[in-house]
Amino acid sequence: MTKKIIDLSMILEEGMISFPQPWHPIVEIVQLGRHEVEGRETRKITMGTHTGTHIDAPRHFIPDAPTVDEIPLDQMNGLASVVNLTDFGPGEEVGLSDLEKALGDRSAERVLLRFDWERMIGSLDYYYKSPYLSEDAAKWLIEKGCKLLGMDTPMPDNPENGRGCTKDSPNHKILLGGGAILVEYMVNLSAIDRDVVNIIVAPIKVKEGDGAPARVFAILD
Repeated sequence: MTKKIIDLSMILEEGMISFPQPWHPIVEIVQLGRHEVEGRETRKITMGTHTGTHIDAPRHFIPDAPTVDEIPLDQMNGLASVVNLTDFGPGEEVGLSDLEKALGDRSAERVLLRFDWERMIGSLDYYYKSPYLSEDAAKWLIEKGCKLLGMDTPMPDNPENGRGCTKDSPNHKILLGGGAILVEYMVNLSAIDRDVVNIIVAPIKVKEGDGAPARVFAILD
């Protein structure tokens, strides 16, 4: 039987929207080699470690924690529970009871949060109005043994955190501090027609990387 493969990764392209902070550079792709001159094509790519679909290594927020090149591949790859949270709209919080109900009796080792939020890509609302997890929900995932949390939003945190609020990315700190890996900016989760799926997360192996762009896909038997 032919396996179906679903690409869960954004396309990287010049001019794509990126998180509007100075520590997240914009994507630049410059052609250097040309067929008509150099007889080949090559390009220079400038981007940040958190560009497009990417992973957050614990080092992103936790000093001296593991970096991208230190994360075991088996932590990022394997069966994942797909949690449908499409009832949650802009700026809405997913509480602990909401997440418990949506996950049910499935494993929390690897969890993918589906909001269908990719429809907002290209707008600053993608960042500023995304739905998010409560801190209790994030803590519960760690207590349940979560090793990887993926999402089709830019972050697990309230987008107001860090923008005039007293807290800065508490869910990042809870999840990464608990040893979980985050996969952010995923797409096409709506194309997965089952509650549990085999996923492949393949980040660029950046030495001492706090994060890295990744090719992410699901394999359906």
